[in-house]
Amino acid sequence: MNTMTFKLTQNMDDDLIIEKFKEGGEWGLLTSLDISGCDPEKIRSKEIITQFAIDLCEYIKMKRFGDPIVVRFGADPKVQGYSLAQLIETSMISGHFAEDTNKAFIDVFSCKEYPPKKAAKFCMDYFGGTEVDYSVIFRK
Repeated sequence: MNTMTFKLTQNMDDDLIIEKFKEGGEWGLLTSLDISGCDPEKIRSKEIITQFAIDLCEYIKMKRFGDPIVVRFGADPKVQGYSLAQLIETSMISGHFAEDTNKAFIDVFSCKEYPPKKAAKFCMDYFGGTEVDYSVIFRK
């Protein structure tokens, strides 16, 4: 039988999201962020993006599995920029940094709970973004 995933809104408090996550016996928690107006120097810096992965894991209390992988590529200017992959013991954090539009697209996926709203603010502030749009989804 197919079931639909419950999509949470930005208006929900972190404590309520974590409570529902635990009550529902969910397998994973995914937060997808679109950050606009990022500081161009920050999203073009391999060192800053690498340190971001380390700092985010510490902030949301996730244990990293290995070092962050940060690679810059893209022949098309629309997609050119760095991509990030950070394995964590409970899943993965990934990111794509679009230089053409100064946007960051970050996904935090874990089977361990974390505060999505605080994580979104942390990410926006880290890259000097002016706006963040995010969604939170429980994975079954």
